[in-house]
Parts: sequence; structure tokens; C-alpha cells
Amino acid sequence: MAKLITMPSTPNFVSSNFSLVRTVGATVSPFTGKTKTQEYDGVYWTAEVSLPPMRRDVALNWQTFLLDLNGPVNTFKFTDPDALVNKGTYDATALISEIRVNNTSVTLSFTTAGRITASASTFANAIVGDFIVVTGAVNEENNGTHKITTKTSNTVVVTDGDFTTENSTASCKVRTNVKGATGLSLKASSTSATGTIKKGDYLSIQSAANSTGTPSQLVMVTEDATFTNATTDQYSVKTQPKLRSDLASGHYVVFTNPKGVFRIISNEVSWKADRISNYGIGFACIEVV
Repeated sequence: MAKLITMPSTPNFVSSNFSLVRTVGATVSPFTGKTKTQEYDGVYWTAEVSLPPMRRDVALNWQTFLLDLNGPVNTFKFTDPDALVNKGTYDATALISEIRVNNTSVTLSFTTAGRITASASTFANAIVGDFIVVTGAVNEENNGTHKITTKTSNTVVVTDGDFTTENSTASCKVRTNVKGATGLSLKASSTSATGTIKKGDYLSIQSAANSTGTPSQLVMVTEDATFTNATTDQYSVKTQPKLRSDLASGHYVVFTNPKGVFRIISNEVSWKADRISNYGIGFACIEVV
């Protein structure tokens, strides 16, 4: 069984190449030249990093860390080395997942103006800025993640979607914080926690209701979060990549020192040293999915 190995905290890396890899199939019609794409679940971060020259008394911490990883068998917590501190001012360690929309069987109608009408009070707890995930619509472009721009009533919202007109489609689902979502519905961990979440910040999706357990996914915020100062402070956060699994209500999303779980790519561990025992160490790693 894989173990989580603690990575040394110093020194920080002197160079890094941090990448997001997507699995997307594309076919081009030889007759029309049109391209059809299909996005698959395989999406993950990768990195190639190098440490500064170190004397042996420091280098041995990294040598033993890499050896304990046992190639790609064991894992470690890791993030973009050039973005260790977020730009937002949110002043608590984590936020909490809040499922504000969760209707698993509802009749929906769509208009070209981004309007969604539900047959029940689906949007009673939604706030402007929330990202809802629609499935079950007949027209595929009506499915997916949409941002609420106006809440007209508990049954009607206007979104940023570009819909095809569709009337009274039964058995649709409208949910938040589910697999495939590119936005999160969150609340502050306490009523005293305030501050911003900014574009470019990283967040760590936790698999439990705590901020110290093993993360399940690392995501980046792609636009400044919408914040509602209500009885319980609520946040709507646009993120990439899409969620790999449902985020349960009450589970934590870490803002301070967010990290994902990674493993090294190679079975081989190596280092180099010069004649005065300055060591050079680098490695490549990939997010665990």
C-alpha cells in the first residue's frame, strides 16, 4: 500500500516547469474541415523541478526523501513551487463545501438568453455567482457548468450559458460541487473568516471534513470569486480543471498552503556532485488521479 512521504521544506526549487495535462480527442472531417472534440476524465498536473546547489548535510534530506518514495509507489504533497502563497486575502486556513443546489430530477426549459426555468424550487438556496451543473438536457450545449448571473425567483435563473431553446425536458439534474464542475459553492469556515479569493490562487480539495488530511485534487481559481456577506459568508469560485469526483457537503477546501498529492514519474533516482561536494538534484512528478 502506498505511503505519504513528507517532502523537505527547504530549500525551495530554483526552477520549475508546472503543467496541466488534458486528455482530449479530436477528429477533423475530411469533407468539411470541421473539428469535433471529446474531453475525457484524464486531467492532471505535472512538474519538473530543480533544487539549488546544496552541501551534503542538506542534500541528504532530499536524497533520503527520493529513496523513500520507492519510485512511483509512494506519494507526497506538492504544489506549484512559484505560487506557495495565494494572492487573495481570505484569512482562514480553509473553506467548506456547501451544496446550495441539488435537484436530481426536475423538468427544465431553456431559452437563448441563458434563462433556465425549473418545475420546482430548485434555486431556492442559490446565490448570484454560483456555478450549477446541468445534465439530462436534450441539446448537449445546454448541459455542463453555467454561472448564475441573475436569480429571478426560486424556479428561474439567468446564466452565462449560450442555450438552444428547449422546453419541458423531464428528469434533468441541476447540482453544485459535482464531478465535472468547473466552479465551487463554498462557505467560510466561520462567520469571522473574511477576505478575497483571487484569480490564479490554488485550492486543495479535501476528501474529508478537515484541512489536514490527504488532498483529493489541486485546482486553480480562474476568476476572482463572488463573495456574499450573509449570515454565513458564501463564496462562488470558478476553477480549473474540472472536479474529478463529487465534493461532499461539509468537506474542506484548503486556501492556506494548498497542495495536491503527487508521485515521481521515474523508477530511477539520481543526483550529481562536484569536487567540493555541491549536490545537484532534480526530479519530475505527476498528480495522483
